[in-house]
Amino acid sequence: MTGGPGRPAPGAAAGPAPGAPSQADGRGWRAVAIVLVGAFMALLDTTIVNVALPAIHTGLHASPASLEWIVSGYALAYGLVLVPAGRVGDRVGHKWQFIAGLSLFTLASVACGLSQSPGEIITARVVQGIGAGVFYPAISATIQLAFTGPQRSKAFGTLGAVIGVSTALGPVLGGLIIQAAGAADGWRWVFLVNLLIGVIAVPLAAWLLPPPAARARRGIDPAGLGLLAAGLLLLLIPLIEGQPNGWPAWTYVSIGASIPVFALLTAWEVRTDRRGVDALLKPGLLTRSSFSAGAVFALVFFAGFTSVFFTLSILWQVGLGRSALASGLVMTPFALGSLAGAANSARLSARLGRMVLVTGCLLVGVGLAGTAAALYFTAPHPGGWELAGPLLVAGLGSGMAIAPNQDFVMAYVPRQEAGTASGTLGTAQRIGSAIGIAVIGTVLFGTISVRPGPGGLAHAYSHSAQLAMLASVAFVLVALLLVVALPRQVPSRR
Repeated sequence: MTGGPGRPAPGAAAGPAPGAPSQADGRGWRAVAIVLVGAFMALLDTTIVNVALPAIHTGLHASPASLEWIVSGYALAYGLVLVPAGRVGDRVGHKWQFIAGLSLFTLASVACGLSQSPGEIITARVVQGIGAGVFYPAISATIQLAFTGPQRSKAFGTLGAVIGVSTALGPVLGGLIIQAAGAADGWRWVFLVNLLIGVIAVPLAAWLLPPPAARARRGIDPAGLGLLAAGLLLLLIPLIEGQPNGWPAWTYVSIGASIPVFALLTAWEVRTDRRGVDALLKPGLLTRSSFSAGAVFALVFFAGFTSVFFTLSILWQVGLGRSALASGLVMTPFALGSLAGAANSARLSARLGRMVLVTGCLLVGVGLAGTAAALYFTAPHPGGWELAGPLLVAGLGSGMAIAPNQDFVMAYVPRQEAGTASGTLGTAQRIGSAIGIAVIGTVLFGTISVRPGPGGLAHAYSHSAQLAMLASVAFVLVALLLVVALPRQVPSRR
């Protein structure tokens, strides 16, 4: 439910919470700067590892299945932890939640870099994902609690830039690190670099983040947590394992079984809330059209744009036989466009309202369609310069869409639910990324047909990459249709 014209929705506070950092004295921005370092680290590690997988395969004699779990184990743990971590943060305070999660993430990164076997690095990656899931809800919550009005939109715009750029820069930085450190041990420094950041960020967080002025004394809802975990596992495990195993029957059974589990979760949460007991997923949040529509938008949109990095990485390294650094550099225009789009998203959101999301989706769709066209006309040996223009346009659109969507979603969220809402939104993004990789991977690998003769492998991968790009465009177009369910403007803009 939204408020009437000219006033925010009921429950939305008009100013920072007592004890929150003041946006006037600069403490708010210092606190936000610290948590954005954590956002950069968490999201960078969702993509940076991709360019390191061939080196890990050689250095640790890891099987293809092990390589899949190095990537998917992180995402799975990350997504599962986000929502309960958001609730815990609402209860114990977001400062200590952030410090604990970032410390765990940093230590797990070191364990990844020192791993001597596939089992060790898979385990360390799961723990690393747990750490990221623990501290990530504190990021949006800190912004929500510290700022109001245009300053909050500006802060979310900065967060959007970090999300887009860190995701896009992951392959570039990974390629540079491997190039500098050498093929034998370069993959280790892809993880160990987090230690250099963590040893600075953790003490600064303890110093600069404000202590919680008031903590919500609320339950964790273990039954709801168990149902949520079961539903996500039933959904995400087959999405991760289906493609490499040829989509056996159990994957469809598992995905189908997730539906009644999520239905049972919904019924349980509604019943728990009606009894006056704290529910894990607050029904009041999910019944707010701005929040539920924004979460679904985030899921579909992330399915579309994050899968682009997967497609180009496979094409460049496997299909064309180019280096990890070259694979990362081809995605640089997307990162630059994302930075430019996010930097201007707050101003555009103030002027255009939800039309900024429409514009962003259209730019992403046009850019990805242009990328598919460039691959078609330059096959079987496309170059980075031919893709630079379309990827720049797609990146610009993604930067324009991510931050304003978070602002629209959080606009009507009561401050005491900031952590829970942030965790739910982040889970939607991670699930969207997993769905996108599953669908795009099926299109990419399922349509490869290598013709005999010179250039046959490159031509086959180029053709499949074109189809994968068009599938990503389809996700973005669905996200575009969902924009109409969002409010025309956030309360602070009215």
